[in-house]
Amino acid sequence: MFNAGRLRHRVNIQKPVQAQDPDTGEVTRTWSTVFADVPASIEPMSVREFIAAQQMVAQCTTMIVFRWLPGLTPTMRIVQGATIYNPAGFLADKESGAEYVTAPCTVGTNEG
Repeated sequence: MFNAGRLRHRVNIQKPVQAQDPDTGEVTRTWSTVFADVPASIEPMSVREFIAAQQMVAQCTTMIVFRWLPGLTPTMRIVQGATIYNPAGFLADKESGAEYVTAPCTVGTNEG
């Protein structure tokens, strides 16, 4: 059981959207918010978690936990204020698989 009191941050979950300029034909990528103002817990990874994660994902430094949402995909990103988090994946909880999600993330200001 996840303690909902830990969800003290608010994040937006965004997906990439491709758009083509009708005049030039140039394809650009923008971001569209799929889930807004999601209660979440944003925590730095512990040393043990960081060492374990290096075997799977070398640069993850942050863990974000939030209630399970339908339709999460690996191309999405998580935004809090000006900070962009790039999830390495969305891991379902061990008990039910549908109560909460843990996302090990890298932090950056890139395009996700």
